[in-house]
Amino acid sequence: MAPDIQRLIGQSGPFLDVLEHASRIAALNRPVLVIGERGTGKELIGERLHRLSPRWEEPFIQLNCAALPENLIDAELFGYEPGAFTGATRARAGRFEEADGGTLFLDEIATLSAQAQEKLLRVIEYGQLQRLGANKTIEVDVRVIGATNEDLPGLVERGRFRADLLDRLSFDVLTLPPLRARADDIPLLADFFGRRMALELGWDGFPGFTAEAATALNQQSWPGNVRELKNVVERAVYRWGDAENPVAHIVFDPFESPFRPASPSSPTAVPRPVTDDSTPPLASLAGAPASPPVPDFRKAVAAYEASILSAALARARFNQREAAAALNLSYDQLRHALKKHRLLD
Repeated sequence: MAPDIQRLIGQSGPFLDVLEHASRIAALNRPVLVIGERGTGKELIGERLHRLSPRWEEPFIQLNCAALPENLIDAELFGYEPGAFTGATRARAGRFEEADGGTLFLDEIATLSAQAQEKLLRVIEYGQLQRLGANKTIEVDVRVIGATNEDLPGLVERGRFRADLLDRLSFDVLTLPPLRARADDIPLLADFFGRRMALELGWDGFPGFTAEAATALNQQSWPGNVRELKNVVERAVYRWGDAENPVAHIVFDPFESPFRPASPSSPTAVPRPVTDDSTPPLASLAGAPASPPVPDFRKAVAAYEASILSAALARARFNQREAAAALNLSYDQLRHALKKHRLLD
C-alpha cells in the first residue's frame, strides 16, 4: 500500500519543523507521544511515523480509546477467549495482536482506566499480554504511538495517569502546532479542500475564493483547527460555489444560516434574520451592506431564494419537514427547491 501522507499539507515553519522531527524519530523502534489540540492531525502524524519506519509494510492499527466504554477497552486492546464475559462465544484477537510486527496508534490515551494503563505498560515493557479469560501469555512486537490533547504531566500529578507509563510512552514527544500558529498554511489547505470538493461535485476545476472570503478564512481563530477548516470550506463550496465563480460566502457556525457573506471587517457577522411568514422586498437585498455584488437580476433572486431556504433549514436543525411547514410549503415542494439550489445533502 502506498503511503497516504500527502494529506499533511503545509509550508509554514512550525509545520515543517514537526514533519522533520517526525521523520527523524520514525526510524527508531521506540514509543512516541503525539500532543496536539483536536483537529491538528494527530492521526496523520501517527501514520507518517509508521509509513516512514522499517515497519511500513506491516499493519498500522488505530484505536480511539475514548470511543469505548471502560468495560470494553481491555477486550478491544488485548482480546478475549470464549466465556470471558457474557456474549463472548468465540475467541477474538485484540488490537495488539492485529498490530503485531507493525504499529498501534492509541488516540485519546489519557482516557484509559488505571487497570488498562497497567496492562498497557506491561505490553510496552515486555511485549507480552494475556487475552481476557486466558492463562496463556502471547508475545507481540508492536510499536506504540500514543496521542492526546490532555496535559499528561498534570494528570500524573493528580493521580489520573501513571508516571511510569508516561515515561515509557514519551521516549520522544511530538507537539503539533494549532492552525492559528501556522497561518501561512490556511490558503494552501483551503485550496486543497476546495479542489477536492469541486472534484466530488463533478466540476472541471475550482475557481477559488473571493478576496473577502480568503480574508475571512485567515481571520478566523480556528478552535477546531484543520478539521474545522475542512468542514467550513467543503460546506461553502457545496452550498455557495459553482464551477465558474469564486466562492464568496463563508460560514463558521454550522447551525447558522449558510447565507452569510464574508467581509474583512466582520468575517463572522450574522445576516439579518428572515422570518418564515413574510418576504422582505427585493430592494432590501440590493441595499444590504453584507450582500456581495450580483451580476444580474436572476442571480440576485436565486441567491435570495436560497438564503430563505437555508435559514429555514438552519432554524429547523435541518429537519426538512419542519422547514417545509415553516415556509408554508409541502415536503415535495421543499425538496424540489433544495435540489434546484443544490442545497440537498
